[in-house]
Amino acid sequence: QVQLVESGGGLVQAGDSLRLSCAQSGRTFSNFIMGWFRQAPGKEREFVGGIRWNGGFTYYADSVKGRFTISRDVAKNTMYLQMNSLKFEDTAVYYCSARSGTVIGTPPNNYDYWGQGTQVTVSS
Repeated sequence: QVQLVESGGGLVQAGDSLRLSCAQSGRTFSNFIMGWFRQAPGKEREFVGGIRWNGGFTYYADSVKGRFTISRDVAKNTMYLQMNSLKFEDTAVYYCSARSGTVIGTPPNNYDYWGQGTQVTVSS
């Protein structure tokens, strides 16, 4: 059973930076995608970005492109989300996710495994 554990959320001011981590364990497939999603109160869960574990190819939502960067540490089985120039509208619960395969899908139902989420609050 794949387990994903996020960490690193918190309260920051607009313009600040924050880095989220997602540690994975229990994975048995070699080709997989990991993604970051977020969900603000009253809104649907939305795709933030994803990474193809083998090779490190990344893909981002337009709303975060140029501000957020996804990376991974293969030895630590951990994915990161570096968030710079944070805006009030980035406030949400951030979830990491995973699925087998090689295509970075954007719909949440493309992903089979989810972490518990970590709150990011940006004050204006």
